[in-house]
Amino acid sequence: MRDQLILLPGWAFGPAALQPLCEALAEQAPELTVAVEALPELADAGAWLDALDARLPTDSWLAGWSLGGMLATQLAARRLDTCRGLVTLASNPCFRARAQWPEAMDAEIFDTFHEAFRLDPQETLKRFRMLCSRGGYDPRTLARQLQVSQAQSSVEVLDAGLQLLAQLDGRDALHGYFGPQLHLFGGQDALVPVSTCEAVRRWMPGARAELIDGASHAFPLERADEVATAILAIMRSAEA
Repeated sequence: MRDQLILLPGWAFGPAALQPLCEALAEQAPELTVAVEALPELADAGAWLDALDARLPTDSWLAGWSLGGMLATQLAARRLDTCRGLVTLASNPCFRARAQWPEAMDAEIFDTFHEAFRLDPQETLKRFRMLCSRGGYDPRTLARQLQVSQAQSSVEVLDAGLQLLAQLDGRDALHGYFGPQLHLFGGQDALVPVSTCEAVRRWMPGARAELIDGASHAFPLERADEVATAILAIMRSAEA
């Protein structure tokens, strides 16, 4: 396997959050080139995708956790044949619920969270880490690991990321990208409803959508070996 895999972290987290997954992939497939790339440090939400497209190498697999997966989806649809495959981890096509996609976070809850972040960013980030770790094997330890891997981004940049979480709709992008797709979801995710997995299966019957039992939103960190195995399986099947 001579493929290259690019990993994008979730909102408010830096590359360190996906380092355990990067190491698990390297251990299971030493020949694979894996890179974890930071999300853009831009206060203009509309410029994030262009910035990633300009910075990330083409002819590679794109994978992302949560917001990173939503951005990877948009980029895969933009690049088409120059994207080898797409993997999303705990990533909803629409993070904020809408009439045509109710399998997401309630709009009022999201808007309240966004407003709370603007009023008290640090306290809201602490709450967010707890939500990410809820449902994991050891939520307290996982929350501490997430705190260490939190991005040192400005409030303006983090606010732009929340704007993207509210605005992005990946459904057309999923239909517009014809390469191999794997979408993994956590069975105990407090941020992305379990029903999203079945909704993605209905929306994209040709893609692979799988549920990891007993997994929190932060399963790429806590269940890195299991996630690496699933990613490598679809990469190898695409080569066959």
